[in-house]
Parts: sequence; C-alpha cells; structure tokens
Amino acid sequence: MNKFTKVKDVQIAYIGGGSRGWAWGLMSDLATEVALSGKVKLYDINYDAAYQNELIGNRLKDRVDVVGQWDYEAVRTLEEALTGSDFVIISILPGSFDEMHSDVHLPEKYGVYQSVGDTVGPGGLVRALRTIPIFVDIAEHIKEYSPNAWVINYTNPMTLCTRALYTTFPEIKAIGCCHEVFGTQKLLASMLEVLQGIENVDRREIDINVLGINHFTWIDKASYKGTDLFPLYSQFVDKYHESGFEGSEEGHWMNNHFKSAERVKFDLFKRFGLIAAAGDRHLAEFMPNTWYLKNPEKVREWKFGLTPVKWRKKNKQELIEKSNRLASGVEPFELNPTGEEGVDMIKALLGLGELITNVNIPNKGQMNGVPLETVVETNAVISYDNVRPVLAGKLPDSINNLVIRHVHNQEVTLQAALGQDKDLALQAFIQDPLLSTLTPEEAAELFEEMLSNTREYLNGWELQEV
Repeated sequence: MNKFTKVKDVQIAYIGGGSRGWAWGLMSDLATEVALSGKVKLYDINYDAAYQNELIGNRLKDRVDVVGQWDYEAVRTLEEALTGSDFVIISILPGSFDEMHSDVHLPEKYGVYQSVGDTVGPGGLVRALRTIPIFVDIAEHIKEYSPNAWVINYTNPMTLCTRALYTTFPEIKAIGCCHEVFGTQKLLASMLEVLQGIENVDRREIDINVLGINHFTWIDKASYKGTDLFPLYSQFVDKYHESGFEGSEEGHWMNNHFKSAERVKFDLFKRFGLIAAAGDRHLAEFMPNTWYLKNPEKVREWKFGLTPVKWRKKNKQELIEKSNRLASGVEPFELNPTGEEGVDMIKALLGLGELITNVNIPNKGQMNGVPLETVVETNAVISYDNVRPVLAGKLPDSINNLVIRHVHNQEVTLQAALGQDKDLALQAFIQDPLLSTLTPEEAAELFEEMLSNTREYLNGWELQEV
C-alpha cells in the first residue's frame, strides 16, 4: 500500500477535453483536492474547445481558494494525450446533437417515445453503433501509448463503451462510472428525514448492494447504521406511490428536463420488491413502451420528462458563450463540488485510502445469472492500483429476466458494430422492448431511416438511401 498523503505529478489524459460540462466539473474537483497535483492533457476533435479549457484551467492556479495545483494543456493528437499518462478520462459526445435529434425524435413518428435515448431503445442502439468504433480506436491507442493507465469512462451507452474497451484490449484497466445510484442513495437519505426526522444524512452513509447493468441497476440490501431500510422504504413507497416525491431540492419535475417525482421507481418496487437504483428517465426506457412511455400523456402521469434535443442544442450554445467568458476572464470560474467520484477513484488507485462504490466492469463472477465478461454494474473495492469487485449475488428471476434481455441485446449490438453487420443490428433493434408495439416491417423502416441519419459515422456499412 502506498503510504503517501500526497501525490504530485499525476498525469491525466482527458479524451473529450473540450467538454463544457464534465471537464469543468473535473477542474473544480481537482482544484479543491489538496492531496493531488499534476498535469491534465486535453484532447478533443474540436481543438479550439480544448484550448479554451486550457485557458480556463490554468487561470485557477493563482487563486487563493485553489489547493490542487494543476497544469492544463490542449494537445492535437490522441498519441500526445496518452503518452506518459497515469489516468485516462473519457467523456465524449459520439456524433453531434443533430444525430442525437434523429436518435431521440425520429422514432416519435412511429409512436415510440424516449426520455433520454442514449442507452437502450432505438436511440441507444443507433448511438452505440456510431460510438463503438470510436472506443475501439481509443482502446487501440491506449494499448500502444499508455497500456498501464487506469481508464475512467463517463460516456454513454456506458455498458457498450466499457465492453468495447475490454473487447479490443482485454488487459485494459477500465472503469465505467455512473452517478445514477448516488441519486437513489440521496432518496433514501430523504426518506430517513421525512419518515424518521433524521436530518443531514450523507448518501455515503447509506450502505447498499448494487447489481444490474448501467441505468438498470437494482438494490437488494440497504441499511443505515446497521438498520435495514427496506421496511421503511416500503412505507415510503406506499405514502408517495400515487403523488410522487419531489424532495426539498429546488425545481419541479415539470420545469426540469432531468428531474422526476420517482413514481417509476416506486412502481417497480411495488411490482418486483427491490429498489430500482437509477433515475426514472432511464428506468422507463428498459421496460416495454406501454408501461411508462406509451405517449407524452402517459409520461406526464408518471411525472417525469422527455428531454428534448432542442433543449440540449440551446444549452450547448449557452455553454459556448459561457466558455468564451471564462476563457477571457470576464466571468470567474466557480468552484462547485460535483459529487462525482472520479477524483476519489484516482486517489484510491494511487494508494490514498480505499473506496467502495458502484462501477461498470466485466463480470468475473461478481454477479450471478448473467454471462461472464459482459459488463455489469456492482460495487467494487478500489485501492492501490486495484479494483476488486464485490460479490453481489443474483437478481430474482423476475427481474433478471428483464435485465438479461438487454444484456443479450447489447452483446448482439456490439458484434453488429464490430462486424459492420446491418442485419445483426436490425435483429437487436427489433427486439428492444421500446419497439414492442411496432411490426417487424415498421421497425425495419425506422431502422433504415435512423441509420441513414447517422451514416457519416458508419463508414464501411452498406446503407440504403432513404
């Protein structure tokens, strides 16, 4: 075990270094972490965006409220970013919001609605087809230029991105990170306050056992200071199943594209007896479309939102303008802790303590009932240069049946992307539960239209003109 209390000269490669969200969050978390210092190399296909982040990051060094000293450098090649790196962070948008607009909204012409469209469903699958080749390329570069680096991925579809990394470079040391489970821990903390008057419970005080796949995770054990929380959660669900639970946070589900009233989560508990551990917008997309996503009216009944891509485009423009102000120094950079665990993971992997948290990694037996090597999300113990999965057990058959369908469909999608096999991709597409009300012919027609709209990222595929 590394006995240091501080580690200097940590080298991080940030792929997607022009990010105006995750990159700024990393800057904030690094700036407020006293135990680490070093250099972040920012690589992005949009070099100018990465260079703006170089300016923004380097402005932090002279501030009195910054305790973590980091140098930021925009680089023009993936090779330059990866060479000498101890850690690789991947946070990219595969394609543009134009492709994502097709992913999310074209299926609406066929009566198929999606609340996110980046993991499963027709949007998630087509996004995966253009994302997997990018991750194959990234994995090949990591194998050549930084084979011993730890890789932390935030990009969706999380399961297939992580799976592509390991398929391409089996010895890679990669972790898929997602904060959806954190939101469920926070909900359980709110439950303790509402039902028992216990205030200021940190979500990390809620001990849970997590098992499933990304954005379709489940909790079969939850406790607070040794007390089983399932009986209390059952009362909580009975109390708020119909009305939903908003909590004390600012905003309302109707006015926020990312909030919900937790009604989907509560309904799944009443049906299956375990705590669904992702947000309602994601959970709904794993179920048949008649359950929660039949139409916009049904979505409103369940009190969550369909996040429109036009909002994402508008938000992107606002962030570009903010980036200009931050880079020029007109607007000060605010240090706001993100609540993400990327920096905590880096510290643990460097020997600065130990961390137990949920991660997406290949199944080595930590989760029963799903094939080995497929990427699952369970807890793991992260320590010096090591990620050791915690034995999570098996989901009840009724839930595992729901999960395993997506596991197999994602594997078919992976093979289709690797082999540029349109027929195989169509088989996965047709079998997705969100398309359960379409005939095979309707699904095939939608599939051709969606592929045509993302053809720029499908080099080598034989596509029809639509």
